[in-house]
Amino acid sequence: MVQFAFLPMLNRKWFSYLALGWVISLGMCGGARAQQYLSLKQALQVTAEQYGLIKAKKSYAQGAQESIHSARREFLPNLNLVAQQDYGTVNGQNGPLYGFGGFAVASSGLPLSRQSWNAAFGSLYLANVNWDVFTFGRKEERIKTAQSMALREQRDYEQEIFQQQVKVAGAYLNLLAAKSLRKSWEKNLSRADAFSTLVKTRARNQLIPGVDSSQANAEVSNAHISLTKARDFEQEQENRLAQLMGIPPQRFELDTLFLIKVPQTTQTDSGKVEAHPVLKWYESRIQVSDQQARYLNRLKYPTVSLVGIVQTRGSGFNSNYAQDQNSFTGNYFTGIAPSRTNYLIGAAISWNVTQLSRIAPQVRTQQFQSKGLKEEYDLSNQILHSQLLLSENKLSNAYTNYREVPFQLKAASDAYTQRSVLYRNGLTNLVDVTQALYALVRAETDRDLAYANVWQALLLKAAALGDLNVFTQEF
Repeated sequence: MVQFAFLPMLNRKWFSYLALGWVISLGMCGGARAQQYLSLKQALQVTAEQYGLIKAKKSYAQGAQESIHSARREFLPNLNLVAQQDYGTVNGQNGPLYGFGGFAVASSGLPLSRQSWNAAFGSLYLANVNWDVFTFGRKEERIKTAQSMALREQRDYEQEIFQQQVKVAGAYLNLLAAKSLRKSWEKNLSRADAFSTLVKTRARNQLIPGVDSSQANAEVSNAHISLTKARDFEQEQENRLAQLMGIPPQRFELDTLFLIKVPQTTQTDSGKVEAHPVLKWYESRIQVSDQQARYLNRLKYPTVSLVGIVQTRGSGFNSNYAQDQNSFTGNYFTGIAPSRTNYLIGAAISWNVTQLSRIAPQVRTQQFQSKGLKEEYDLSNQILHSQLLLSENKLSNAYTNYREVPFQLKAASDAYTQRSVLYRNGLTNLVDVTQALYALVRAETDRDLAYANVWQALLLKAAALGDLNVFTQEF
């Protein structure tokens, strides 16, 4: 299933709720750190190189490539070289023998009427070649299975890069909006300070009631609190961006291009969803399952093998030992010296007939696995198309808000200016000025978020299409 974790587009209510729980000390500690310039393209590149899970999946993909070489060499001839030197008796006995579990003495000699403790050195040197020369397609299917598994790991690596870069881009835009919000609250504090000075001067001159001075102080305190929350929010977003990039937390200076322009390209081909990295990954999983089913099906066929053996033996027992049981030597070098050589070449066909009944359920199991993976693919495809439709709606709404923001900001600014002038001339009260100030702050906040929300909507569209170029080509 598609696992995108988009950061929500900012709004004033969400910002207010999120900011309440943050610790003020983070802002004070972070303020002392030097800021490092970071463009969005640099952030995406660093993510692809530094994020831990991406590096892990890159290693998995490289390991899967090596498994292809392993599969090709799996069907090379087996060449065994053996050198063996022994010391022991050679008593023989007429009668059957079963070497249970392979633990039996392979001594050869005369079936004497009594036990003999004559012992000498012996040796064995051999070269054995065994080659499954024809496997009815099992070799080819095994290599194809390894190749499809390598492709699956590569697709997983690519889709992990894509999804992580989408998250980083969203976090980058959120941090940019947070920095812009913080600057707006700094302006708000400056206005509140200036207005408070005016109110206190007029109150000392007894031109207005003294309670107005207290209310002005309250507004200044409220502006300080709002600014502190904005700083907390900014540093939370900085920390999140650093985590998503896989680097230590630090202060960032971001590209302000996203706050002075909006993307122009809005038309994209929805058919590109079929080339989405996530869907390609699901396709590769289906291919692996289908290929494993074909490989399992080949296991029911026989195997044709060629074998060749060259064997040399040495013994401390002489050739007339059958007539004279004293005709042997305990000399080590005599016993290990090669004296007899045999060779053997042959061909064989082996077929475990009962494999037919064992393999059939395994093949059916793998086929059901493929069916399940196809269902997951269809679900992911459906989700991506739904996300694409949602992104179109969000992009349209974000553009609408962006076009309305200048009118709202101008009206709020004019209203605040008017109320301030009226208050200085004693023609209105402080409550009207405060309400106009709130309206101005709201308009400035909407302005700060309008740009970011347009870019966030375009990012959501690029994520649904599986092509970050739709987003990055705009800056």
